[in-house]
Amino acid sequence: MGILTFSMNITPDGCIDHREGIANDETHAFFTRLMDDSGAMLWGRVTYEMMEQYWPAVARGDEPAPPAIREWAVKLETKPKYVVSGTRSRFPWTNSHHITGDLRTEVQKLKDATPAGVLLGSHSLAAALDQLDLIDEYLFLVHPRLAGHGPTLFQTGTPGTRRLELISAQPLRCGAVAMHYRRAGG
Repeated sequence: MGILTFSMNITPDGCIDHREGIANDETHAFFTRLMDDSGAMLWGRVTYEMMEQYWPAVARGDEPAPPAIREWAVKLETKPKYVVSGTRSRFPWTNSHHITGDLRTEVQKLKDATPAGVLLGSHSLAAALDQLDLIDEYLFLVHPRLAGHGPTLFQTGTPGTRRLELISAQPLRCGAVAMHYRRAGG
């Protein structure tokens, strides 16, 4: 059985607005390695639509991009992408699959069928999956910026305090730090 890892860019003040992170070759190479190590991507509809508007064009070469960013786009093109949505049923981007039915059951089936693990990249979906105790690990790329605004991580709350065990802390040259945690037992 694979694990579900929630990964997100975040600032020390909790902001998860994707425009506040450092988008450069180093951070894209970091996320490319993370994606390479996982068997599938899992997103909510809003994240899927945001990604779908840009990354396929970068992969095709229709949008100019540095090599590390193009590499991410090309690999993302072939990676299985699973989307949870109750309002949209067609997902034409290459290798995209719609998850319907009971969220707990369907995400658990996806985890069971993906030994290399599933990488979750949607904060709203993460909040719902956290409520269902389905997230096994958290990998936050903490950017050296104070945004002073939201949205913020888990702003709707959690059912209780989540104890985490640190797996690793990896500083990047740009000043961001990758913080990798696993849910603590007991």
